[in-house]
Order: sequence, then C-alpha cells, then structure tokens
Amino acid sequence: MDRLNEAKKVFDIEIEALKKTRDILNETFLNILDEISNCEGKVIVTGMGKPGHIAQKIAATFSSLGTPSFYLHPAEAMHGDLGMVSKNDVVIIISYSGESSEILEILPAIKMIGCKIIAITGKSESTLAKNVDIVQVLPEFEEACHLGLAPTSSTTVELVYGDALAVVASEMYDFKDVDFGKLHPAGALGKKLILKVKDCMAYGKELPSVNTNSLLVDAIKEMTNKGLGVVCMVDDNNKLEGILTDGDLRRVIEKRVDIYSEKVKNVMTNNPKRISSDKLAIEALKFIRSKNINNLPVVDENDKLIGVVDWRQIVKAGVIV
Repeated sequence: MDRLNEAKKVFDIEIEALKKTRDILNETFLNILDEISNCEGKVIVTGMGKPGHIAQKIAATFSSLGTPSFYLHPAEAMHGDLGMVSKNDVVIIISYSGESSEILEILPAIKMIGCKIIAITGKSESTLAKNVDIVQVLPEFEEACHLGLAPTSSTTVELVYGDALAVVASEMYDFKDVDFGKLHPAGALGKKLILKVKDCMAYGKELPSVNTNSLLVDAIKEMTNKGLGVVCMVDDNNKLEGILTDGDLRRVIEKRVDIYSEKVKNVMTNNPKRISSDKLAIEALKFIRSKNINNLPVVDENDKLIGVVDWRQIVKAGVIV
C-alpha cells in the first residue's frame, strides 16, 4: 500500500463531495438561510453519532458569528432537554441516512412544540426527510473510508454546509470584527479586536510622572518606584511636555550630569510620541515595536497625561502581533 497516495485519495474523494454539494446549492439553501436569519429564538442543531459531533461544531460556529445557537443531544432530549426548545426556535437535524432511531424518536415531540424543523440528509425518501418543514438533500457521493462505511465525506459536507449557513447569516446581520471580539473576550483574537489602551495602561498611583521643574534625582526616584523604565514630565496643568527613559538616563549618567542639581526639563526628550486611551492595544503594540521603544504616554483630548502603556503590559493582557 502506498500510504501517501491513499491519504491523497481521501482528500480527492472529499473534495469531490464538496464540489458536488456546492453545485447543487439552490433555493433550498436560501430558504433555510431565511429561517435562520428571521429566527426569533435560537438555532438548535442536533444529530447522533458522527453527525452529532458535526452538529456541535456547527452550533459553535453559529454562536461565534452572532446567531444564538446550541447543540441538542438526541438521547438527552428524550430525558428532559427538550425543555430547552421553544416554538420560536429553528431546529436543524443532521442525519445522512435520515433513519437514525434516536433522531426519529424526538421528531414527534419537536413537532408538538411547534418550532420550524430543517433536515440535512442524503436520502430524499427517508423518514426524516418526509417529516420536516424544509429538507436539504445532499447529492450522492463516495465515502472516503476504504470500506465505504465510516462517515467521512458525508460529515465533511455537513460541516461545510453548516459553515456556509453560519457565515452567510453573519454577513446578513452585518456582523463585524468588533462584534466577533465581544463574543470572544478571553481569546487572543477577541483581545486584538476589543482591548483598548485604557484597559492595560498604568494610571493613578502606578503612573510615573513628575513636574518639568523637578530635579533629575526626583525623576530617577519616580522611575525606580514605578518600575516601567520611563517617567513622564508634565507642566502645572498636567499637560505632557516630555519623557525620560532608562536609556536616556544611562546617557545622562555617562555625561556625568549632576543629578542633584540638574532639572529634568533640561535632559528630557521633548514632544514625545503619545497615544489616546481609546486606541486599540494592538495598535499601540505595533507602533511601539515599529519605533523600537518600550512604552508610550497616554493622553486625553487636551493632551493631559492620564497613563503610560508598556509593551509588556499589552502582551501580558493577551494581545500579540
């Protein structure tokens, strides 16, 4: 057996199944899409065995892209979980044969609830197909299993069909990247999309700052106490005037400047780069790295200092480029 060729054959068979399914998409797909987009309740996806695993993934994708959805296990449904189904819901049942006993057992109960029932199946004459409101009949294709038995091509097709429904529905809702971020606040993707500078900056007692008329020694003490490797200089109205970084400090010391008599305004970097607190943290991180610096002062609309954001704070918060 040529193992690589056998593996490639699996790809070829499943790709062909996907092409066949793509080419039969018609008004039925659009009708199902309309039911989903107009649903006043939840989209509930169910299936048994391998299609059940696919149903779980489809439900998760719907939820990620703005369609409230969950997976209903057919066996658990018969023992109380049907209580999660209401007449305002849409139930999508996945069964390639359309004859799975666990699926057929819950059909009467779901119909009594009065919700819309959609089937995705490969058999137009199956019991399932004959007892739902809308049925998507998949084309005939070869399973990729060398025995022609294990669900392989069929489950791949079911998965991609569900992805197509979820993705197109999200476009119909005008679902944006910010919406995606709100639904994924703990993940790296979500944090890139919603975490702002104000969410990870140092502020208040943690903010390293001194007046421009302060002595250099006072700035050094402030930098040391706050531990960010930078101190910001502000005027009497708290307006940002400059910064002193640890790198600047090393260069000052090398010049043997008297830190006890020199004022910080004479050695600081004037008019430093700054950022608004409402900017995305990922934008701040990209800018910091592009300029080969470690941090940025954060100012309000009047250019008054309100914080300092450090690249380490951003990364610690879970944002990475």
